[in-house]
Amino acid sequence: MSINHENTTQSLNLSTLSAYEISALIRERKISCEQLVHLYFSNIEKLPTLNAFICVNKAAALKQAKFWDQQISANLPCPSLIGVLIAVKDNIHVAGFPNSAGTRALTKFMPNTSAPIIQKLVDHGAIIVGKAHMHELAFGVTGYNSAIHIHEVIGTRNAKNSQYIAGGSSSGSAVAVAAGMVPIAIGTDTGASVRLPSALNGCVGFRPTLGRYSQEGITPISHTRDTAGPMAHTVSDIALIDHVITQQTILNPIPAQKIRLGIYSYFWSNLDEDVQNHAMLAIDRLKSAGVEIIPVDMPNLAQLNQSISFPVVLHEGKYDLIQYLKKYTQISIESVVEQITSPDVYTLFTQHILPELITNAEGNLVPILPLYQKAIHEFRPQLLALYEKTFKENNLNALIFPTSPMLAPLANEHASSIENFQRLVQNTDPGSNIGLPGLSLPIGYSTQENLAIGLEIDGLPHSDAELLAIAATLEMLLN
Repeated sequence: MSINHENTTQSLNLSTLSAYEISALIRERKISCEQLVHLYFSNIEKLPTLNAFICVNKAAALKQAKFWDQQISANLPCPSLIGVLIAVKDNIHVAGFPNSAGTRALTKFMPNTSAPIIQKLVDHGAIIVGKAHMHELAFGVTGYNSAIHIHEVIGTRNAKNSQYIAGGSSSGSAVAVAAGMVPIAIGTDTGASVRLPSALNGCVGFRPTLGRYSQEGITPISHTRDTAGPMAHTVSDIALIDHVITQQTILNPIPAQKIRLGIYSYFWSNLDEDVQNHAMLAIDRLKSAGVEIIPVDMPNLAQLNQSISFPVVLHEGKYDLIQYLKKYTQISIESVVEQITSPDVYTLFTQHILPELITNAEGNLVPILPLYQKAIHEFRPQLLALYEKTFKENNLNALIFPTSPMLAPLANEHASSIENFQRLVQNTDPGSNIGLPGLSLPIGYSTQENLAIGLEIDGLPHSDAELLAIAATLEMLLN
């Protein structure tokens, strides 16, 4: 491709460049796919101590880039994601890359095929740069993983301030986007794991309705709660990725005056001061633009959520992983657990998941199975009915709340404490338990440490397209 790209490459800001902008530059022949690979990898190579990646493959990315450049030179049609570099969480299968799920026992596991959601992206022109770091086996929300790291830096580090955690479990995916290493990343979300790290690093993160994306070829935690989800700089890029995966129509942004958002006190309690201030400023701005903010009451939400979360994850966390290991590897769950090094994850598996025990209100260990069955057959339907009733009675489009009640904690051995876990997932967990779609938007940074703050909207199941259309409007108003 005989094009002078020097002026274009000098003016590119990789920290905010969207997939739409990239594809436009390529179609207009202002830059080549190959040159984009070099540009993004220069950022990846400058920031190794953020621990954003478990592995990368520049040679493979360049090979794919050259293929698409040849297509362009031959004046062949350009797919929608041409030249868009993507990081994939290391629990989602990508052919040609190991799939460690962030744990030592699986570091040599090499899937033969890519997960269907990844293959769709590749077929539409995306270039996979590598596998993003994560909380070990995805069983945590800090990304402080002691199993796989470089030098003396443990855990994936926050893109805005490396002394702090990145959040998790899709920690590396969010950091790769926020630090300008890729424009798009794919993670997985069980209870927080796409939205939370997106909020803590300052990018957009989307959890689709449960089942909207195929879970085939993804290391599981819970089939009742797991879903893959994209991260990006803009809502329009999230909508583009969702469209490529689902082939569903992208809706136009919904006018502010037609949006009704509910606020429930549970999601607005226990907030850090900076989170409170930025979130309330955002709400005031939305009100001024004509968005209706409706106070609502959701009795027993906290109790119902607590009755679902751990029983489901602890029970399905054992049997879903056993089934996955049997299907794809020759490794036993006992062998995997023996090699876990993150203390929080090891304790979870050895004291709860393997022996199938859970701590009750009195502090005693009791069998999980009866509580799991009640969670699935009683409490989960009750929680969903509560959401449906609340939305119907108040004519809501979505609920709105701070994604994380707290700023990112320091990256140290205390980061993954139960106290931090409970606060970090306080607001993301209820929607996860009933398979709702949720999207986190960046709304600002703390005054002292420059730590990112996010605001989330949750809709009812299968309202994904509408939620993305609402998010597009909120993004315009809040930026």
